[in-house]
Amino acid sequence: MVQVEVTVTFEGKSYLTNVIANRETTDDEILRLAMEQVQKQWKK
Repeated sequence: MVQVEVTVTFEGKSYLTNVIANRETTDDEILRLAMEQVQKQWKK
């Protein structure tokens, strides 16, 4: 398992989030997980 810091843009703002994933996880999957985390936390 690795911890990856990802910056995503959501509703015009940038958010830094951490994703914990397996080493084999693709970049696209990590980005999708990061976006889901930010949406769950900041969705109005």
